[in-house]
Amino acid sequence: MAYKTVLFDVADHVATITLNRPEMLNSFDRQMLAEFVEIWARVRRDDDIHVVVLRAAGDKAFCTGIDVAEGLDLPENIWNEEDPGLALSPRTNRVWKPVIAAVHGMVAGGAFYWLNDVDFIVSADDATFFDPHVSYGLTSALEPIGLARRVPLGEVMRWALLGLDERMSAQRAYQIGLVSEVVPVEQLHAHVDQLARKIAAKPAAAVQGTVKAVWETLGMDRAAAQAVAWNYPMRGNPIGTAEVARAGFAKPKWTSR
Repeated sequence: MAYKTVLFDVADHVATITLNRPEMLNSFDRQMLAEFVEIWARVRRDDDIHVVVLRAAGDKAFCTGIDVAEGLDLPENIWNEEDPGLALSPRTNRVWKPVIAAVHGMVAGGAFYWLNDVDFIVSADDATFFDPHVSYGLTSALEPIGLARRVPLGEVMRWALLGLDERMSAQRAYQIGLVSEVVPVEQLHAHVDQLARKIAAKPAAAVQGTVKAVWETLGMDRAAAQAVAWNYPMRGNPIGTAEVARAGFAKPKWTSR
């Protein structure tokens, strides 16, 4: 299936989704929202897909949020308005396969609809992170609320309140734990693809169960989360260990970071 706003490819159990509106700094429009609903459903249903890599075309930006030139259609009844994150987020679309984001260039505002809900982020050394909402007189709410689950509150508020006056560097994003690694921009896509293939080679049932267990209990207190989490290994481990037995098992040569 071909899409108008993204590129989609599957190889060796890794689905690569590339935001493909570089002339618009990979901002999302109505078409992209609709296509992501289809894409996440496809990823969820296709058992040949074990891992997803989310990245972007062009050299200027990963994503700068909503396409302000086009905007989004709002219903006359304000109670029928829907958050764009309902279409863009893998978690609201019940995708329990790992999603790795590879970001570069400008990473702004609504880009965090994705980044707040991926499993981890690898950043190119040229990435800059900022939230323009308040500079334009717009309340920034959904993006920083999601971000506050990942990094210290003070960093979230500084990012949201300074707006266009300040950008967070890739190195600072690494220091506060927003991104797990910073690599040279020319190595970004190849490096993330290698990480994805290592994960995709592991038993799918174990990987997906791990993702589901962590995300579904994220908002619970510790006791409730652990009580619920006990169900995941009870259900998934027999499947995962059977996969290992069928394929054989050899310990990999580990690396350090």
